[in-house]
Amino acid sequence: MTQPTYKLATATWDAKEYTAIQKVVETGMFTMGAHVQEFEELFANYTGSRYAVMVNSGSSANLMMIAALRFREENALQAGDEIIVPAVSWSTTYHPLQQYGLKLKFVDIDSKTLNYDLKALNDAVSDKTRAIMVVNLLGNPNDFDAIHQMIDGRSIIVVEDNCESLGACFNGKQAGTFGVMGTYSTFFSHHISTMEGGMVVTDDEELYHIMLSLRAHGWTRNLPKENTLTGIKSDNPFEESFKFILPGYNLRPLEMSGAIGVEQMKKLPDMIVERRANAAKFVELMDNYPYLRVQKEISESSWFGFSLIVEPEAPFTRSDLIEVFTKYNIDVRPIVAGNFANNEVLRWFDYEIHGSLKNAEDIDKNGLFIGNHHHSLEQEFSLLKRALDELSGHSKGHSLAPSTGR
Repeated sequence: MTQPTYKLATATWDAKEYTAIQKVVETGMFTMGAHVQEFEELFANYTGSRYAVMVNSGSSANLMMIAALRFREENALQAGDEIIVPAVSWSTTYHPLQQYGLKLKFVDIDSKTLNYDLKALNDAVSDKTRAIMVVNLLGNPNDFDAIHQMIDGRSIIVVEDNCESLGACFNGKQAGTFGVMGTYSTFFSHHISTMEGGMVVTDDEELYHIMLSLRAHGWTRNLPKENTLTGIKSDNPFEESFKFILPGYNLRPLEMSGAIGVEQMKKLPDMIVERRANAAKFVELMDNYPYLRVQKEISESSWFGFSLIVEPEAPFTRSDLIEVFTKYNIDVRPIVAGNFANNEVLRWFDYEIHGSLKNAEDIDKNGLFIGNHHHSLEQEFSLLKRALDELSGHSKGHSLAPSTGR
C-alpha cells in the first residue's frame, strides 16, 4: 500500500498547459514573442500595474529591478548607497544589491508576521538610507501603511521582492505594487508555474523601458519607437538590430513559458481562494498545538506555505519535529534562508547589522515550513495531525529528547 505523503509543492498544470506548449513547439519559434507579451499584459492587469516585464526567473527579476534603478536618469542608486533589507529572505534578494555595490543594512523580522519588525525598521532608517527592500515572506504582505508613514517626506526608494506572495493583498491592493517596482517568481513551487520564470511590475515608464533593454543584451531592439531612453528610434531595422545602450543581460524567457503563463493566469484567482481556505483550516488545526507558533497574517496573505516555529518552552526540538515529519512523509524546508546574516557569502558584501537579529536567529534555529497547495489538503492535514499527535504523545512520555539551552 502506498504511503501517504504531504509534499512541499504539486503541479498546477493540466491539459491546457501541455496544449499551449505544443502549439509553440509547432511554430518552431521558441524565444519570447506574442505569448510572452500576452502573459505580461494579463499579469499587469491582474496586479493593477501599467507595465509587466517577464524574465527567466524570479532571481533575474530581482537583478533586473536593481539594475534598472542604477540606470535611470534621476535619483539613480549608486555604489555605496545604503539599502535596508530584512534579515530573512532568499539569497537572490540580496545578491543583486552586492553586485551593484550597495551597502546592505540588515534589520530584524517580527517574530509573529515574519516580515519587518516595524519598530526596528523605523529605527534603522537614517539620513544615509536611499532605499528599502521590502520582502513579503511566505505569501504575507507587509504593513505598507506603516512603512510609507515612516518614510513620508523622505527621498527613499521602496522596492518589493514579492516572489513568494503573488495574489497577496494589503488593504485591497496587490502586494508587489507598493514600491516603484515589484518582483514575482513563477518557478514550479510558487503560486503559478511557467517552468522557470519571473516578472517585474512597475507604473514608471522610464523604468519599464530600461528593463526592456536590460532584459535583452542592453540593446534598443525591443524598445518602442518613441521611448524614454533614445527618444525616437530609427525606422531602419538593420541599424537598430545591434545597437547597445545599456550594460544588459540575457534574461529573456521562453515563448513556451509565456504560453503556459497565459493559461495559469486564468486559474490564479481560484487557486488563491483555495490556498486561503487551506490556511484557515491549518490555523484552526494548529490551535491545538501551543508549542508551535505559526505566521500571523497581515491583511490578506496568499499563503505560499505554512511556517512552524518551536516555542522556547516546548518539550521537543526542531530536530524532533523534523524527525517525526520525515517518518510521516511530510516535506519540510527551512524558513526561506533563515537568518541570512549567518551565511559565509557575506564576506563579499558591504553591510552592517542594525541592532539585534534575535527573531531572525530564532526562526533560523527553531523554524521550518511545510507546503500549501492549490487544492484541498484534507488528507495532508490528517497526516499532519497524526505526526503532531505522535510528537506530543512522545513528548509527554519523554520519548523525545527535551530541548536544552533554550
